[in-house]
Amino acid sequence: MLSLEQLKSLCGTEQLHLLAHWESLTQIQRQGLADQIAQIDFDGIGQEMSLQQQVCDWQKLAQKAEPPEALRLVDMSHESLVEAIVQGQQAIASREVAMVLVAGGQGTRLGFELPKGMYPIGPLSGRTLFQMHVDSLRGAMRRFGVSIPLLVMTGPSTHEPTLRYFQENANLGLDPQELMIFEQGTMPAVDASTGRILMESPSSIALSPDGHGGILRALSKTGWLERAQDQGIKHLFYAQVDNPLVRACDPLLIGLHRLGQSQATTQVVEKRFATEKVGNVVKLDGKTQIIEYSDLPEEVAKQTNPDGSLRLWAGNIAVHVFDIEFLKRCSSSSNTLPFHRAHKSVPYVDQHGQEHTPLVPNAIKLERFVFDLLPAADRALVVEVLASEAFAPVKNAIGSPTDTPETCKAALVNLHRRWLVNAGAEIDADCLVEIHPNWAWDEQEVQARLGKPIQIHADTYFT
Repeated sequence: MLSLEQLKSLCGTEQLHLLAHWESLTQIQRQGLADQIAQIDFDGIGQEMSLQQQVCDWQKLAQKAEPPEALRLVDMSHESLVEAIVQGQQAIASREVAMVLVAGGQGTRLGFELPKGMYPIGPLSGRTLFQMHVDSLRGAMRRFGVSIPLLVMTGPSTHEPTLRYFQENANLGLDPQELMIFEQGTMPAVDASTGRILMESPSSIALSPDGHGGILRALSKTGWLERAQDQGIKHLFYAQVDNPLVRACDPLLIGLHRLGQSQATTQVVEKRFATEKVGNVVKLDGKTQIIEYSDLPEEVAKQTNPDGSLRLWAGNIAVHVFDIEFLKRCSSSSNTLPFHRAHKSVPYVDQHGQEHTPLVPNAIKLERFVFDLLPAADRALVVEVLASEAFAPVKNAIGSPTDTPETCKAALVNLHRRWLVNAGAEIDADCLVEIHPNWAWDEQEVQARLGKPIQIHADTYFT
Protein backbone atom coordinates (compact mmCIF):
# COMPACT_ATOMS: atom_id res chain seq x y z
CA MET A 1 0.00 0.00 0.00
CA LEU A 2 1.17 3.51 -0.79
CA SER A 3 2.13 5.62 2.22
CA LEU A 4 -0.01 8.55 3.34
CA GLU A 5 2.61 10.98 2.02
CA GLN A 6 2.60 9.26 -1.38
CA LEU A 7 -1.18 9.42 -1.49
CA LYS A 8 -1.13 13.12 -0.60
CA SER A 9 1.35 13.69 -3.42
CA LEU A 10 -0.95 11.93 -5.89
CA CYS A 11 -4.02 13.88 -4.75
CA GLY A 12 -2.32 17.26 -4.77
CA THR A 13 -3.95 20.21 -3.08
CA GLU A 14 -7.09 20.13 -5.25
CA GLN A 15 -8.09 16.57 -4.32
CA LEU A 16 -6.67 16.30 -0.81
CA HIS A 17 -10.21 16.00 0.58
CA LEU A 18 -10.15 12.34 -0.52
CA LEU A 19 -8.02 11.67 2.57
CA ALA A 20 -10.13 13.75 4.99
CA HIS A 21 -11.31 10.67 6.91
CA TRP A 22 -8.05 8.71 6.77
CA GLU A 23 -7.44 8.67 10.52
CA SER A 24 -10.85 7.15 11.26
CA LEU A 25 -10.54 4.31 8.71
CA THR A 26 -9.65 0.71 9.46
CA GLN A 27 -6.58 -0.81 7.85
CA ILE A 28 -8.73 -2.66 5.33
CA GLN A 29 -10.62 0.56 4.46
CA ARG A 30 -7.34 2.43 4.05
CA GLN A 31 -6.07 -0.25 1.69
CA GLY A 32 -9.22 -0.05 -0.42
CA LEU A 33 -9.13 3.74 -0.62
CA ALA A 34 -5.39 3.76 -1.41
CA ASP A 35 -5.99 1.28 -4.24
CA GLN A 36 -8.74 3.50 -5.67
CA ILE A 37 -6.58 6.64 -5.48
CA ALA A 38 -3.65 4.86 -7.14
CA GLN A 39 -5.84 4.05 -10.18
CA ILE A 40 -6.97 7.64 -10.80
CA ASP A 41 -5.52 9.67 -13.65
CA PHE A 42 -5.55 12.99 -11.78
CA ASP A 43 -3.83 14.89 -14.57
CA GLY A 44 -6.31 13.61 -17.14
CA ILE A 45 -9.31 14.52 -15.00
CA GLY A 46 -7.90 17.95 -14.26
CA GLN A 47 -7.28 18.58 -17.94
CA GLU A 48 -10.76 17.36 -18.88
CA MET A 49 -12.49 19.53 -16.29
CA SER A 50 -10.46 22.58 -17.36
CA LEU A 51 -11.96 22.13 -20.84
CA GLN A 52 -15.48 22.02 -19.47
CA GLN A 53 -16.54 25.15 -21.28
CA GLN A 54 -15.38 23.70 -24.60
CA VAL A 55 -18.17 21.14 -24.77
CA CYS A 56 -18.71 19.82 -28.29
CA ASP A 57 -21.44 21.74 -30.10
CA TRP A 58 -23.31 18.81 -31.64
CA GLN A 59 -26.03 21.13 -32.94
CA LYS A 60 -23.47 22.87 -35.12
CA LEU A 61 -21.60 19.69 -36.10
CA ALA A 62 -24.79 17.85 -36.95
CA GLN A 63 -25.64 20.45 -39.55
CA LYS A 64 -22.48 19.42 -41.44
CA ALA A 65 -23.03 15.67 -41.06
CA GLU A 66 -23.33 13.67 -44.26
CA PRO A 67 -24.40 10.07 -44.83
CA PRO A 68 -21.48 7.66 -44.47
CA GLU A 69 -19.72 6.08 -47.39
CA ALA A 70 -21.08 2.60 -46.81
CA LEU A 71 -21.05 -0.80 -48.45
CA ARG A 72 -24.73 -1.61 -48.82
CA LEU A 73 -24.97 -5.34 -49.37
CA VAL A 74 -28.07 -5.05 -51.56
CA ASP A 75 -25.95 -3.11 -54.05
CA MET A 76 -23.03 -5.56 -54.08
CA SER A 77 -22.61 -8.20 -56.76
CA HIS A 78 -22.76 -11.89 -55.94
CA GLU A 79 -19.12 -12.23 -56.97
CA SER A 80 -18.02 -9.48 -54.57
CA LEU A 81 -19.92 -11.04 -51.69
CA VAL A 82 -18.40 -14.46 -52.37
CA GLU A 83 -14.91 -12.98 -52.55
CA ALA A 84 -15.41 -11.28 -49.17
CA ILE A 85 -16.79 -14.42 -47.53
CA VAL A 86 -13.82 -16.44 -48.76
CA GLN A 87 -11.44 -13.80 -47.38
CA GLY A 88 -13.17 -13.94 -44.00
CA GLN A 89 -13.18 -17.72 -43.93
CA GLN A 90 -9.46 -17.80 -44.69
CA ALA A 91 -8.75 -15.36 -41.84
CA ILE A 92 -10.71 -17.49 -39.37
CA ALA A 93 -9.21 -20.77 -40.59
CA SER A 94 -5.72 -19.24 -40.28
CA ARG A 95 -6.37 -18.41 -36.58
CA GLU A 96 -6.11 -14.69 -37.26
CA VAL A 97 -9.39 -13.79 -35.51
CA ALA A 98 -10.44 -13.43 -31.87
CA MET A 99 -13.75 -12.24 -30.44
CA VAL A 100 -14.58 -9.86 -27.61
CA LEU A 101 -18.01 -9.78 -26.00
CA VAL A 102 -18.87 -6.66 -24.00
CA ALA A 103 -20.95 -7.73 -21.01
CA GLY A 104 -20.63 -5.09 -18.33
CA GLY A 105 -24.30 -4.34 -17.78
CA GLN A 106 -26.84 -5.61 -15.30
CA GLY A 107 -30.30 -6.72 -16.39
CA THR A 108 -31.97 -4.12 -14.16
CA ARG A 109 -34.09 -2.61 -16.93
CA LEU A 110 -35.38 -6.11 -17.64
CA GLY A 111 -36.36 -6.64 -14.01
CA PHE A 112 -33.44 -9.09 -13.81
CA GLU A 113 -30.99 -8.52 -10.96
CA LEU A 114 -28.08 -10.42 -12.49
CA PRO A 115 -25.61 -9.73 -15.31
CA LYS A 116 -27.58 -9.27 -18.52
CA GLY A 117 -25.59 -12.08 -20.16
CA MET A 118 -27.34 -14.54 -17.84
CA TYR A 119 -30.80 -13.54 -19.07
CA PRO A 120 -32.64 -16.50 -20.71
CA ILE A 121 -33.57 -15.61 -24.29
CA GLY A 122 -33.67 -18.83 -26.36
CA PRO A 123 -37.24 -19.01 -27.74
CA LEU A 124 -37.51 -22.76 -27.06
CA SER A 125 -34.23 -23.69 -25.42
CA GLY A 126 -34.20 -20.96 -22.77
CA ARG A 127 -30.49 -20.49 -23.46
CA THR A 128 -29.01 -17.38 -21.91
CA LEU A 129 -27.52 -14.50 -23.86
CA PHE A 130 -24.07 -15.77 -22.88
CA GLN A 131 -24.95 -19.22 -24.22
CA MET A 132 -26.28 -17.82 -27.49
CA HIS A 133 -23.00 -16.03 -28.22
CA VAL A 134 -20.71 -18.85 -27.05
CA ASP A 135 -22.73 -21.42 -29.01
CA SER A 136 -22.40 -19.25 -32.12
CA LEU A 137 -18.65 -18.98 -31.58
CA ARG A 138 -18.34 -22.74 -31.04
CA GLY A 139 -20.31 -23.19 -34.26
CA ALA A 140 -17.63 -21.17 -36.07
CA MET A 141 -14.90 -23.25 -34.41
CA ARG A 142 -16.59 -26.44 -35.59
CA ARG A 143 -17.12 -25.06 -39.09
CA PHE A 144 -13.48 -24.03 -39.57
CA GLY A 145 -11.78 -26.61 -37.36
CA VAL A 146 -9.91 -24.04 -35.24
CA SER A 147 -9.85 -22.62 -31.75
CA ILE A 148 -11.02 -18.98 -31.50
CA PRO A 149 -10.20 -16.98 -28.35
CA LEU A 150 -13.15 -15.35 -26.58
CA LEU A 151 -12.64 -12.29 -24.41
CA VAL A 152 -15.52 -11.24 -22.13
CA MET A 153 -15.38 -7.70 -20.73
CA THR A 154 -17.33 -7.28 -17.51
CA GLY A 155 -18.02 -4.31 -15.26
CA PRO A 156 -17.50 -3.76 -11.53
CA SER A 157 -20.97 -5.08 -10.68
CA THR A 158 -20.94 -8.03 -13.10
CA HIS A 159 -17.38 -9.33 -12.88
CA GLU A 160 -17.63 -11.78 -9.98
CA PRO A 161 -21.11 -13.12 -10.93
CA THR A 162 -19.89 -13.66 -14.51
CA LEU A 163 -16.79 -15.52 -13.34
CA ARG A 164 -18.97 -17.79 -11.17
CA TYR A 165 -21.45 -18.35 -14.00
CA PHE A 166 -18.80 -19.57 -16.41
CA GLN A 167 -17.08 -21.66 -13.73
CA GLU A 168 -20.34 -23.31 -12.66
CA ASN A 169 -21.29 -24.03 -16.28
CA ALA A 170 -17.98 -25.53 -17.45
CA ASN A 171 -17.13 -22.39 -19.44
CA LEU A 172 -20.16 -23.14 -21.63
CA GLY A 173 -18.08 -25.73 -23.44
CA LEU A 174 -15.04 -23.56 -24.09
CA ASP A 175 -11.55 -24.76 -23.26
CA PRO A 176 -10.08 -22.64 -20.43
CA GLN A 177 -7.33 -21.56 -22.84
CA GLU A 178 -9.98 -20.13 -25.18
CA LEU A 179 -11.60 -17.87 -22.57
CA MET A 180 -10.43 -14.69 -20.84
CA ILE A 181 -12.80 -12.75 -18.59
CA PHE A 182 -11.51 -9.29 -17.71
CA GLU A 183 -12.94 -6.23 -15.99
CA GLN A 184 -13.23 -2.74 -17.45
CA GLY A 185 -11.95 0.19 -15.45
CA THR A 186 -13.77 2.90 -13.55
CA MET A 187 -13.78 6.69 -13.45
CA PRO A 188 -14.60 8.89 -10.46
CA ALA A 189 -17.60 11.20 -10.47
CA VAL A 190 -16.52 14.84 -10.30
CA ASP A 191 -18.39 17.78 -8.78
CA ALA A 192 -19.59 19.83 -11.75
CA SER A 193 -18.92 23.21 -10.17
CA THR A 194 -15.60 22.61 -8.37
CA GLY A 195 -13.92 19.74 -10.22
CA ARG A 196 -13.45 17.91 -6.91
CA ILE A 197 -13.77 14.13 -6.98
CA LEU A 198 -16.80 12.96 -4.99
CA MET A 199 -16.68 10.44 -2.14
CA GLU A 200 -19.36 7.76 -1.97
CA SER A 201 -18.47 7.12 1.68
CA PRO A 202 -15.62 8.15 4.00
CA SER A 203 -13.64 5.17 2.71
CA SER A 204 -14.70 4.95 -0.93
CA ILE A 205 -14.67 7.19 -4.00
CA ALA A 206 -17.84 7.56 -6.11
CA LEU A 207 -16.87 5.43 -9.11
CA SER A 208 -18.67 4.30 -12.27
CA PRO A 209 -17.61 2.17 -15.26
CA ASP A 210 -15.43 3.98 -17.80
CA GLY A 211 -17.58 3.03 -20.80
CA HIS A 212 -17.11 0.40 -23.48
CA GLY A 213 -14.21 2.50 -24.74
CA GLY A 214 -12.48 1.35 -21.57
CA ILE A 215 -11.70 -1.83 -23.44
CA LEU A 216 -8.44 -0.29 -24.71
CA ARG A 217 -7.15 0.50 -21.24
CA ALA A 218 -8.36 -2.82 -19.83
CA LEU A 219 -6.83 -4.93 -22.60
CA SER A 220 -3.58 -3.02 -22.31
CA LYS A 221 -3.42 -3.81 -18.59
CA THR A 222 -3.87 -7.54 -19.25
CA GLY A 223 -1.10 -7.61 -21.87
CA TRP A 224 -3.46 -9.42 -24.24
CA LEU A 225 -2.79 -7.21 -27.27
CA GLU A 226 0.93 -8.09 -27.22
CA ARG A 227 0.19 -11.80 -26.71
CA ALA A 228 -2.33 -11.74 -29.55
CA GLN A 229 0.22 -10.32 -31.96
CA ASP A 230 2.73 -12.97 -30.90
CA GLN A 231 0.11 -15.64 -31.64
CA GLY A 232 -0.59 -14.26 -35.12
CA ILE A 233 -4.03 -12.83 -34.30
CA LYS A 234 -4.71 -9.87 -36.58
CA HIS A 235 -8.39 -9.01 -36.13
CA LEU A 236 -10.70 -8.58 -33.13
CA PHE A 237 -14.42 -9.13 -33.73
CA TYR A 238 -16.42 -6.98 -31.30
CA ALA A 239 -20.03 -7.51 -30.17
CA GLN A 240 -22.27 -6.68 -27.23
CA VAL A 241 -23.98 -9.34 -25.17
CA ASP A 242 -27.51 -7.96 -25.53
CA ASN A 243 -27.76 -8.80 -29.25
CA PRO A 244 -28.01 -12.59 -29.81
CA LEU A 245 -28.60 -12.22 -33.55
CA VAL A 246 -24.90 -11.44 -34.00
CA ARG A 247 -23.15 -14.23 -35.89
CA ALA A 248 -19.86 -14.70 -34.08
CA CYS A 249 -16.87 -13.81 -36.27
CA ASP A 250 -19.06 -13.17 -39.32
CA PRO A 251 -16.85 -14.16 -42.30
CA LEU A 252 -18.51 -11.61 -44.60
CA LEU A 253 -17.81 -8.67 -42.30
CA ILE A 254 -14.25 -9.82 -41.62
CA GLY A 255 -13.67 -10.38 -45.33
CA LEU A 256 -14.91 -6.92 -46.29
CA HIS A 257 -12.71 -5.48 -43.54
CA ARG A 258 -9.65 -7.21 -45.03
CA LEU A 259 -10.44 -6.41 -48.65
CA GLY A 260 -11.01 -2.77 -47.74
CA GLN A 261 -7.70 -2.66 -45.83
CA SER A 262 -9.69 -1.20 -42.97
CA GLN A 263 -8.37 -0.68 -39.45
CA ALA A 264 -11.83 -0.19 -37.94
CA THR A 265 -15.01 -1.54 -39.52
CA THR A 266 -18.51 -1.06 -38.18
CA GLN A 267 -21.72 -2.84 -39.08
CA VAL A 268 -24.86 -0.72 -39.42
CA VAL A 269 -28.56 -1.15 -40.17
CA GLU A 270 -31.01 1.20 -41.81
CA LYS A 271 -32.78 3.01 -39.00
CA ARG A 272 -36.41 2.05 -38.50
CA PHE A 273 -37.41 5.65 -37.79
CA ALA A 274 -35.69 9.01 -37.53
CA THR A 275 -35.35 9.20 -33.74
CA GLU A 276 -34.50 5.55 -33.11
CA LYS A 277 -32.24 5.24 -30.06
CA VAL A 278 -29.11 4.10 -31.87
CA GLY A 279 -25.93 5.97 -32.68
CA ASN A 280 -25.96 7.70 -36.05
CA VAL A 281 -23.02 6.74 -38.27
CA VAL A 282 -22.12 9.77 -40.36
CA LYS A 283 -19.30 11.41 -42.26
CA LEU A 284 -17.94 14.56 -40.62
CA ASP A 285 -15.02 16.52 -42.05
CA GLY A 286 -14.01 13.51 -44.12
CA LYS A 287 -14.00 11.09 -41.18
CA THR A 288 -16.43 8.35 -40.19
CA GLN A 289 -17.97 9.25 -36.83
CA ILE A 290 -20.94 8.37 -34.67
CA ILE A 291 -23.31 10.95 -33.24
CA GLU A 292 -25.34 9.61 -30.34
CA TYR A 293 -29.12 9.79 -30.81
CA SER A 294 -29.33 12.10 -27.78
CA ASP A 295 -26.91 14.54 -29.44
CA LEU A 296 -28.55 14.63 -32.87
CA PRO A 297 -31.07 17.47 -33.17
CA GLU A 298 -34.50 16.15 -34.11
CA GLU A 299 -34.78 18.42 -37.15
CA VAL A 300 -31.54 16.94 -38.51
CA ALA A 301 -32.57 13.37 -37.67
CA LYS A 302 -35.80 13.85 -39.65
CA GLN A 303 -34.16 15.16 -42.82
CA THR A 304 -35.06 13.03 -45.85
CA ASN A 305 -33.85 12.38 -49.38
CA PRO A 306 -36.09 13.15 -52.41
CA ASP A 307 -37.42 9.57 -52.28
CA GLY A 308 -38.52 10.02 -48.66
CA SER A 309 -35.79 7.89 -47.10
CA LEU A 310 -33.82 9.19 -44.14
CA ARG A 311 -30.77 11.24 -45.09
CA LEU A 312 -28.81 10.07 -42.01
CA TRP A 313 -29.93 6.49 -42.26
CA ALA A 314 -27.12 4.40 -40.74
CA GLY A 315 -27.73 3.10 -37.23
CA ASN A 316 -24.84 1.78 -35.15
CA ILE A 317 -25.45 -1.76 -33.80
CA ALA A 318 -22.15 -2.09 -31.89
CA VAL A 319 -20.67 -4.80 -34.11
CA HIS A 320 -17.12 -3.99 -35.20
CA VAL A 321 -13.90 -5.48 -36.52
CA PHE A 322 -10.65 -3.90 -35.35
CA ASP A 323 -7.08 -4.61 -36.37
CA ILE A 324 -4.94 -5.67 -33.41
CA GLU A 325 -2.04 -3.50 -34.57
CA PHE A 326 -4.38 -0.48 -34.71
CA LEU A 327 -5.72 -1.19 -31.20
CA LYS A 328 -2.21 -1.56 -29.84
CA ARG A 329 -1.22 1.80 -31.32
CA CYS A 330 -4.33 3.49 -29.95
CA SER A 331 -3.85 1.98 -26.48
CA SER A 332 -0.46 3.69 -26.16
CA SER A 333 -2.06 7.15 -26.41
CA SER A 334 -4.38 8.50 -23.73
CA ASN A 335 -5.83 11.01 -26.21
CA THR A 336 -7.13 8.56 -28.82
CA LEU A 337 -10.54 8.20 -27.19
CA PRO A 338 -12.05 11.44 -25.88
CA PHE A 339 -14.14 11.54 -22.73
CA HIS A 340 -17.89 11.89 -23.00
CA ARG A 341 -19.62 13.70 -20.16
CA ALA A 342 -22.92 12.91 -18.52
CA HIS A 343 -24.45 15.35 -16.02
CA LYS A 344 -25.90 13.18 -13.23
CA SER A 345 -27.20 13.36 -9.68
CA VAL A 346 -24.60 11.59 -7.54
CA PRO A 347 -25.00 11.14 -3.76
CA TYR A 348 -21.82 11.92 -1.83
CA VAL A 349 -20.20 12.37 1.57
CA ASP A 350 -18.43 15.67 2.25
CA GLN A 351 -15.17 16.12 4.14
CA HIS A 352 -17.12 16.53 7.38
CA GLY A 353 -18.78 13.14 6.96
CA GLN A 354 -22.19 14.57 6.10
CA GLU A 355 -24.23 12.69 3.48
CA HIS A 356 -25.81 14.58 0.59
CA THR A 357 -28.46 13.33 -1.86
CA PRO A 358 -28.81 15.97 -4.60
CA LEU A 359 -32.22 16.38 -6.24
CA VAL A 360 -30.69 17.93 -9.37
CA PRO A 361 -27.61 16.90 -11.37
CA ASN A 362 -24.50 17.89 -9.44
CA ALA A 363 -21.74 15.79 -10.97
CA ILE A 364 -19.96 14.92 -14.18
CA LYS A 365 -19.48 11.25 -15.03
CA LEU A 366 -16.77 10.59 -17.59
CA GLU A 367 -16.70 7.64 -19.96
CA ARG A 368 -15.17 6.64 -23.27
CA PHE A 369 -16.92 5.02 -26.23
CA VAL A 370 -15.29 2.42 -28.44
CA PHE A 371 -16.85 3.85 -31.61
CA ASP A 372 -14.60 6.89 -31.26
CA LEU A 373 -11.90 4.64 -32.70
CA LEU A 374 -13.51 5.12 -36.13
CA PRO A 375 -12.27 8.68 -36.76
CA ALA A 376 -8.87 7.68 -35.35
CA ALA A 377 -8.41 5.09 -38.11
CA ASP A 378 -6.51 5.87 -41.29
CA ARG A 379 -9.09 3.72 -43.07
CA ALA A 380 -12.55 3.00 -41.59
CA LEU A 381 -15.27 1.00 -43.28
CA VAL A 382 -19.06 1.02 -42.85
CA VAL A 383 -21.02 -2.09 -43.86
CA GLU A 384 -24.80 -2.33 -43.92
CA VAL A 385 -26.61 -5.49 -42.90
CA LEU A 386 -30.32 -6.28 -42.67
CA ALA A 387 -31.61 -5.80 -39.14
CA SER A 388 -33.69 -8.97 -39.53
CA GLU A 389 -30.46 -10.94 -39.87
CA ALA A 390 -28.18 -9.26 -37.35
CA PHE A 391 -29.86 -6.89 -34.87
CA ALA A 392 -32.41 -7.73 -32.20
CA PRO A 393 -31.09 -6.32 -28.92
CA VAL A 394 -32.61 -6.99 -25.51
CA LYS A 395 -32.67 -3.58 -23.86
CA ASN A 396 -36.14 -2.90 -22.49
CA ALA A 397 -38.58 -4.68 -20.20
CA ILE A 398 -41.43 -6.84 -21.43
CA GLY A 399 -44.25 -4.62 -22.63
CA SER A 400 -42.05 -1.78 -23.89
CA PRO A 401 -42.52 -0.67 -27.52
CA THR A 402 -39.13 -1.84 -28.84
CA ASP A 403 -36.08 -4.01 -28.14
CA THR A 404 -37.74 -6.31 -25.61
CA PRO A 405 -37.29 -10.02 -24.89
CA GLU A 406 -40.44 -10.69 -26.95
CA THR A 407 -39.19 -8.80 -30.02
CA CYS A 408 -35.80 -10.48 -29.73
CA LYS A 409 -37.27 -13.99 -29.49
CA ALA A 410 -39.56 -13.27 -32.43
CA ALA A 411 -36.58 -12.11 -34.51
CA LEU A 412 -34.67 -15.29 -33.69
CA VAL A 413 -37.66 -17.47 -34.61
CA ASN A 414 -38.26 -15.55 -37.85
CA LEU A 415 -34.60 -15.82 -38.90
CA HIS A 416 -34.49 -19.57 -38.30
CA ARG A 417 -37.88 -20.01 -39.97
CA ARG A 418 -36.54 -18.28 -43.10
CA TRP A 419 -33.49 -20.55 -43.15
CA LEU A 420 -35.68 -23.64 -42.93
CA VAL A 421 -38.25 -22.46 -45.48
CA ASN A 422 -35.50 -21.55 -47.94
CA ALA A 423 -34.19 -25.09 -47.51
CA GLY A 424 -37.59 -26.51 -48.46
CA ALA A 425 -39.31 -26.94 -45.09
CA GLU A 426 -43.04 -26.34 -44.66
CA ILE A 427 -43.80 -24.88 -41.22
CA ASP A 428 -47.24 -24.34 -39.69
CA ALA A 429 -47.86 -20.65 -39.08
CA ASP A 430 -48.18 -20.99 -35.30
CA CYS A 431 -45.04 -23.12 -34.83
CA LEU A 432 -41.90 -21.83 -33.18
CA VAL A 433 -38.50 -23.00 -34.38
CA GLU A 434 -35.01 -22.53 -32.98
CA ILE A 435 -31.72 -23.75 -34.41
CA HIS A 436 -28.67 -24.47 -32.26
CA PRO A 437 -25.41 -23.48 -34.02
CA ASN A 438 -24.02 -26.96 -33.47
CA TRP A 439 -26.83 -28.26 -35.67
CA ALA A 440 -26.41 -25.52 -38.28
CA TRP A 441 -24.31 -22.38 -37.99
CA ASP A 442 -25.83 -20.61 -41.00
CA GLU A 443 -28.37 -20.96 -43.79
CA GLN A 444 -26.01 -23.01 -45.96
CA GLU A 445 -25.61 -25.59 -43.22
CA VAL A 446 -29.39 -25.76 -42.77
CA GLN A 447 -29.75 -26.66 -46.46
CA ALA A 448 -27.06 -29.32 -46.13
CA ARG A 449 -28.67 -30.73 -42.97
CA LEU A 450 -32.19 -31.05 -44.34
CA GLY A 451 -31.31 -32.60 -47.67
CA LYS A 452 -34.98 -33.01 -48.52
CA PRO A 453 -38.17 -31.04 -47.77
CA ILE A 454 -39.78 -31.64 -44.37
CA GLN A 455 -43.01 -30.60 -42.70
CA ILE A 456 -43.05 -29.06 -39.21
CA HIS A 457 -46.33 -29.15 -37.30
CA ALA A 458 -45.06 -28.50 -33.76
CA ASP A 459 -42.59 -26.26 -31.99
CA THR A 460 -39.17 -27.67 -32.86
CA TYR A 461 -35.69 -27.06 -31.44
CA PHE A 462 -33.01 -28.27 -33.83
CA THR A 463 -30.04 -29.38 -31.71
